[in-house]
Amino acid sequence: MARNIFCCGAMLAGLAVGLGAIGAHLLESQLPQWYGSDSPRRLEAWHTAVFWQVVHAIGLMVLALTPLAHCRRGMVVAGLFMLGVLLFSGCLYAWVLSGQSGFIAPVPVGGTTLIVGWIALGLFALKSDWPAGNCRV
Repeated sequence: MARNIFCCGAMLAGLAVGLGAIGAHLLESQLPQWYGSDSPRRLEAWHTAVFWQVVHAIGLMVLALTPLAHCRRGMVVAGLFMLGVLLFSGCLYAWVLSGQSGFIAPVPVGGTTLIVGWIALGLFALKSDWPAGNCRV
């Protein structure tokens, strides 16, 4: 399980670097043509999506290095992080590229999912037998 969690985190991080480059090099010149005066807001949303994707990609890789990665609780946290990134960052990317306002509605749900993931990580760490590396399920 730990290997899969780490792999997901690394892939999310790599994807974020690529998406950050797209935002910095391609979208910065294209958005004004597509959206006019609304382009700075959309570019800021893109950068916000990239930032939080990187934060949670690193979070996944760190989680993979803990004893929690070897139990069901670790998988719950990993799932919350992955779902949160999909809903938060993914929907922001889709909104910026498509201009469809319907992609904005899931963004707060994604943010809430990320917050719940961090809270769950903290609570699960408190309930685990951390020094011994055991995880009570």
